[in-house]
Amino acid sequence: MTLDDLHRTDTAAGEIAALLRASTLAAMMTAAEALTLEGYGARVTYSRKVFIPLTKLCRDVCHYCTFATTPARAVDAYLSGEEVLAIARAGAEAGCREALFTLGDRPEDRYAAARDALARLGHDSTLSYLAEMAELVLQETGLLPHLNPGLMDAADYALLRPHAASMGIMLESSADRLCARGAPHFGSPDKQPARRLATIAEAGRAKVPFTTGLLIGIGETRDEQVDALVAIRDLHRQYGHIQEVIIQNFRAKPGTRMAEHAEPALDDHLWTIAAARLILGPDMTIQAPPNLHDQVDLAPLIRAGVNDWGGVSPVTPDHVNPEAP
Repeated sequence: MTLDDLHRTDTAAGEIAALLRASTLAAMMTAAEALTLEGYGARVTYSRKVFIPLTKLCRDVCHYCTFATTPARAVDAYLSGEEVLAIARAGAEAGCREALFTLGDRPEDRYAAARDALARLGHDSTLSYLAEMAELVLQETGLLPHLNPGLMDAADYALLRPHAASMGIMLESSADRLCARGAPHFGSPDKQPARRLATIAEAGRAKVPFTTGLLIGIGETRDEQVDALVAIRDLHRQYGHIQEVIIQNFRAKPGTRMAEHAEPALDDHLWTIAAARLILGPDMTIQAPPNLHDQVDLAPLIRAGVNDWGGVSPVTPDHVNPEAP
């Protein structure tokens, strides 16, 4: 088995990890670049979109997150329909084609303020309100909603699918140990890998075009990164619904529990991007956020396997990474 043939095989994660450990980064990037050129040529794309932070309340407490807040700090639990439309219309006027709804995971399960706000809005769940807002944006502006609401089951997809062009959830990692006490996902029930993998699989059964990916540098090993990529590979081979895979690098944020955690080096990011391309093959869209690197780093990211920069907004900041808007 060679690096060039890796994406054609059903090789298990352990064997793939051993092959990659025995390869140099330069060799991985050379093989990955050839696959990218085979699938996409020299063209690198992006999507003009607006980011709509429907709610920043969340039942999870990820140790690196600055997006999620509490009712005491939030002006309102949810954006109103008027606020949502104002953002969407500004995006449409600026030439955007997509509305990316970002939101916390089921905050009504944790906060009475969220439940009360939903009741005033005429809803009993965040996902129900999300469906109404996605339909509103689609009908009033023509922007295509992409939804990132967290864990979903068959009923949730049936509710949201009529109003969304696509949906997504970052797998982030397949390592259960990152949910243990003291680890980044402790206290965050939605970050359990089995539950996220089940959400991705259910999207496949519902035939929802789907985005997923990894967050690297939060304490996982390279072998665990390969395990997560193989899990994504296998789900896509079964259902054919994964449209893009994001390889996002961790950035330490002031005020979080991981503010002093070391960020992954550029070579670490290049390694995982190349591994993703080699495992997922020439046809998969591989993304990396360009705003989380210096401009000089972007060309190496492309050589490692990136063919798309994801969502770039002329109107709204990156609400998940406000330090790099």
